Amino acid sequence: MEIFLSKSGWQLVIFGLFCVICLIQLTYILRLFGKLAFYKTPSKEHMQQHPVSVIVCARDEAGNLTRNLPGILVQKYHSTNEVIVVNHNSQDETRFLLDEFKKTFKNLYAVNLENDAKGIPGKKYPLSIGIKEAKHEVLLLTDADCVPASEDWIEHMQNGYDNGTEIVIGYGAYFKRPGFLNKLIRFETFHAALQYMSYAIAGMPYMGVGRNLSYKKNLFLRNKGFSSTNHLPGGDDDLFINKVATNKNTSVVIHPDSFTLSEPKKSFGAWMRQKNRHFSTAKYYRPKHKFLLGTYTASQFLFYPLFITSLIVFDWRLALGVFALRFIAQGFIYYKAMKQLNEKDLWPLWWLFDIWMFLFYCIFAPALWKKPKATWN
Repeated sequence: MEIFLSKSGWQLVIFGLFCVICLIQLTYILRLFGKLAFYKTPSKEHMQQHPVSVIVCARDEAGNLTRNLPGILVQKYHSTNEVIVVNHNSQDETRFLLDEFKKTFKNLYAVNLENDAKGIPGKKYPLSIGIKEAKHEVLLLTDADCVPASEDWIEHMQNGYDNGTEIVIGYGAYFKRPGFLNKLIRFETFHAALQYMSYAIAGMPYMGVGRNLSYKKNLFLRNKGFSSTNHLPGGDDDLFINKVATNKNTSVVIHPDSFTLSEPKKSFGAWMRQKNRHFSTAKYYRPKHKFLLGTYTASQFLFYPLFITSLIVFDWRLALGVFALRFIAQGFIYYKAMKQLNEKDLWPLWWLFDIWMFLFYCIFAPALWKKPKATWN
């Protein structure tokens, strides 16, 4: 009590704000992110075997298709499945490569588009064509630069469907490579998944990632596809899911064999450009989601500045005690969640990456109001 009486009003305000921010962080960490950390896949007596249409959009992706398409085509899936590759006006060897693949894999179908759709940037147009051409109700989407983590990818993803389920959200991971940038990219990917998967498990789904996402064709057609966001370069995955997902029609699949893997960017600049495109769609989310995500981001952004200020102007022992509460809770939840997503090797550095997130928000915040560039991928 003497400590509080000895401090001036503004010092008490600073420490009080720090405590409030810490409480907000603990609420998100324990009440929300704990959903993913302790998630257990609902048990089923039998794996379901729905007919599945896998759709991949490609533009000048001959190299990636050579490396990754075989992993999709050799899936050990005992029910009917097809793989549709939409070749969107490629100028490389994509068309000839697909012709060669078709000689070996009879379930491969190539759709060659010669022109762009005027006023529809990005990959919404080729993806819409791929969905239109799909023979089956269950659609499984991934990218040309992705490869399934196992030959059971289709089976695990489609098994997420149950009565009333129309959307299944999967995890799109990155390959583990040497170097700090690789860990930085993978941590940001984990942190994003920690949020969108936890929200989905909690009954508040707001996005999925096109690297590993499944939904039903009828859901797409019933909601007129991407018509409301056709003018935006991005959002073929997160904005569509934000529009159509509910607490009753969405499930998540968390199993190492259900993941997809991609090669991460090799330079910080290339990664920044990629993230700027991704963040440019967040402004179009539903108000509820923007509020919840914004509150978490603001609390995370303010945490370290208020902690350092409290150490200096208030009693360092109390400030350190409040910090320790959040540190222990976050470290525990991150360990459990990273174990779920097969990213446990990142855990020894989680505290460093958490500090990095302060700079991350500073760097990428302008993307929230800048007009995105009309790039395809």
